[in-house]
Amino acid sequence: MRGRGNARSSLVQAVSLRPATWHPCLDMGHLHRPRSSTSHRNLPHVFLLFLFVGPFNCLASYSRATELLYSLNEGLPAGVLIGSLAEDLRLLPRASGRQNQQSLHPERTATEGSPPLSFSLASGGLSGQYVTLDNRSGELHTSAQEIDREALCLDGGGGAAWSGSTSIASSPSSDSCLLLLDVLVLPQEYFRFVKVKIAIRDINDNAPQFPLSEISVWVPENSPVNTRLAIEHPAVDPDVGINGVQTYRLLDYHGMFTLDVEENENGERTPYLIVMGALDRETQDQYVSIIIAEDGGSPPLLGSATLTIGISDINDNCPLFIDSQLNVTVYGNATVGTPIAAVQAVDRDLGTNAQITYSYSQKVPQESKDLFHLDETTGVIKLFNKIDGSVLQTHKLTILANGPGCIPAVITALVSIIKVFFRPPEIVPRYIANEADGVVYLKELEPVNTPIAFFTIRDPEGKYKINCYLDGDGPFRLVPYKPYNNEYLLETTKPMDYELQPFYEIAVVAWNSEGFHVKRVIKVQLLDDNDNAPVFPQPLIELTIEENNAPNAFLTKLYATDADSGERGQVSYFLGPDAPSYFSLDSVTGILTVSTQLDREEKEKYRYTVRAVDRGNPPRESVATVALTVLDKNDNSPRFINKDFSFFVPENFPGYGEIGVISVTDADAGRNGWVALSVVNQSDIFVIDTGKGMLRAKVSLDREQQSSYTLWVEAVDGGEPALSSTTKITILLLDINDNPPLVLFPQSNMSYLLVLPSTLPGSPVTEVYAVDKDTGMNAVIAYSIIGRRGPRPESFRIDPKTGNITLEEALLQTDYGLHRLLVKVSDHGYPEPLHSTVMVNLFVNDTVSNESYIESLLRKEPEINIEEKEPQISIEPTHRKVESASCMPTLVALSVISLGSITLVTGMGIYICLRKGKKHHREAENLEVQIPLKGKIDLCMRERKPMDISNI
Repeated sequence: MRGRGNARSSLVQAVSLRPATWHPCLDMGHLHRPRSSTSHRNLPHVFLLFLFVGPFNCLASYSRATELLYSLNEGLPAGVLIGSLAEDLRLLPRASGRQNQQSLHPERTATEGSPPLSFSLASGGLSGQYVTLDNRSGELHTSAQEIDREALCLDGGGGAAWSGSTSIASSPSSDSCLLLLDVLVLPQEYFRFVKVKIAIRDINDNAPQFPLSEISVWVPENSPVNTRLAIEHPAVDPDVGINGVQTYRLLDYHGMFTLDVEENENGERTPYLIVMGALDRETQDQYVSIIIAEDGGSPPLLGSATLTIGISDINDNCPLFIDSQLNVTVYGNATVGTPIAAVQAVDRDLGTNAQITYSYSQKVPQESKDLFHLDETTGVIKLFNKIDGSVLQTHKLTILANGPGCIPAVITALVSIIKVFFRPPEIVPRYIANEADGVVYLKELEPVNTPIAFFTIRDPEGKYKINCYLDGDGPFRLVPYKPYNNEYLLETTKPMDYELQPFYEIAVVAWNSEGFHVKRVIKVQLLDDNDNAPVFPQPLIELTIEENNAPNAFLTKLYATDADSGERGQVSYFLGPDAPSYFSLDSVTGILTVSTQLDREEKEKYRYTVRAVDRGNPPRESVATVALTVLDKNDNSPRFINKDFSFFVPENFPGYGEIGVISVTDADAGRNGWVALSVVNQSDIFVIDTGKGMLRAKVSLDREQQSSYTLWVEAVDGGEPALSSTTKITILLLDINDNPPLVLFPQSNMSYLLVLPSTLPGSPVTEVYAVDKDTGMNAVIAYSIIGRRGPRPESFRIDPKTGNITLEEALLQTDYGLHRLLVKVSDHGYPEPLHSTVMVNLFVNDTVSNESYIESLLRKEPEINIEEKEPQISIEPTHRKVESASCMPTLVALSVISLGSITLVTGMGIYICLRKGKKHHREAENLEVQIPLKGKIDLCMRERKPMDISNI
């Protein structure tokens, strides 16, 4: 395979076939190779030979062909690189070091300085719609028209073959679709005739589809368990391979069936329905389910159809009579052909299996058969001959109901003949409503008192009183129609409902004063109207689905009933206008699906309407509400409010004190959204209160030991599997003034320094050096002398900033001896500074002649009056200037009071000002605050050894 980085999405196979023949005219490189000197001398002869022989041999070499095979996915956008003919034919320039190998390869390779290569299709054709060829680089790219494998290779078979310059073909495997091109490479000395095959790979861009939306399968009711029946209309998927149909399933197996899928040698999969239980058509003659076909793509695509499983009848039932005996009365004056009775048997089978024929038993006398005719099809018994005086008054008619392969059912009709010598009453109907074959047809929505028919009651004898009444149940009444006699109107008494009772059978009965009755049977058939809207089982349909569902996921199957009949009762389903566009509802099957993945964190609940509409005119509909709840999955990691946290805590913070709150959220719900916090590192020092997210330190923290801490805190949710995230926490300790200055020099109160009497004033004598482990103002140190002892210890001064001790005045003869200076080293801490003291011993002498004497003096506890002066670092006394300025108003006031005494007053004013200036100058020298030390200083306690200081 050959590829060109990420830009080349198609897979290029190394099928760059070598030419079938080779000729020197197509490979001129060997003429330029360095040979021996003899070769150079013979070069003109070679060219002369080529001039005569070359053209003929070149013509013979045009017949060679080179084949290249590329492959790419269908549906790619324009500009995707398919392959480079120049690279794959090895026509790019080669390094000079490889020219010696050129003779080993018959392919011609362009070298530097050669004419530029040109690539072109042999002729225009179908390929130009799908690919573009760069004439210079030889690169093939997809064009603006998207390649659809199913549109290109509808036949799905046949071999690949060129026809002209371009064509489309399917490979024998039927999984590949080939786009065929003929490419010419020029100029003539590099001529190639290249046959390019581009195999179009299938992607899962088609869902399975059944050829019929409703599929019917018939199963005999006596089918044994495990009977297999092929579903003859399997789903079709234009995709191939794994993207084609892989499996089938039923939405509802009814506990009676299952599905199996068989694959033949061609890879076609056929679903088979398998019977899993005993069937009885008379109990249930039909099962309706949804068959779903699923392909093997990722994600898989689905197709569905309604599967109706009809149970075909077998002759497993025989005719039956409801009653065993029928009593019939016939008057002697009855007219020939008058029906006197009808027998009816029932067979629960269908079709020919339920055909019943009626016949007399052989026990019926021939006399009775001649008098009463039995219709073998309808079972109607009619008077066949006129009744005379010799006819028997009682006839026992044994009637058989015969079914295919059945023992006949038997009923007995006892016919009693009553001899009469007058004519019975007559009932003459005149129908107002539509009537056909003795059946009256009424619409179910007809109003009350709708007339059905007039009945005229006659007495042929003309001497009997005739009464009339209505026999049978139903919303009907028979009333006299005045002002006429013996006229009766049959009408309705209340609205009728086809869905409650579609058929009525009533009779108009007339009898005379002699007790003779005449009955006229009337059958009323109601015509259905679209007076019922579809009804959902419940107005609110509550559904749930887990988030991140697969596309086209099944939600539910809606079902609404309509009490009307025919088309009026057929229901279609539609989404309401408030339904999001990514929900789909099949109008025929009522299957509700969602085409996209749902995200609970984006939206948890959906509520929209669905409609069930019948096919009446005008149509009726009902509305239900779908309430869909998206269930949570643990697809969100805990998220910290901040990318990292920083807390500033004063040192010496008490153990288990609250440092700060670490806020974390999880977009999931329930246990998936429960978050537990834990310290990954430094858990021996820090702990987190999970309930509040409060960070605490188990121990008190000392900035001088460690000034900052970096923690990593992990948040883990309660999902399965659990998700987690971490954050960085920085804890910075703020300094408090908890360390007094530490004097490093002098190292002891017992140490001393020799000061020569010849030391000049202003010269540095020694220094006090101290450090403070605190920071900031807590570590700014000031030095001051708070106590002196010696011949003239005021001769020495200490610099409050640096601690340098200098000689202020020249030393006299009387200054010889031990001078002791008690130095206070104080920081500028807040709210209260801390300090240390050290004794500085200065021995004024020319030499150290008796060290033991000096040490004895040092061991004596000095009696020093301590008057502490507050060290001044940056503040200088300014009282002299202030006081001088304050004299000016006095001079002006005195000059105004007495102009005559200007000289005297001015002199007195100058004198007073000078006196006050001297006084305030002395006060400024003593401006430093004198704070007595508490208690007596133990010099021995102030002797400290030098120690290592960190974090100064």
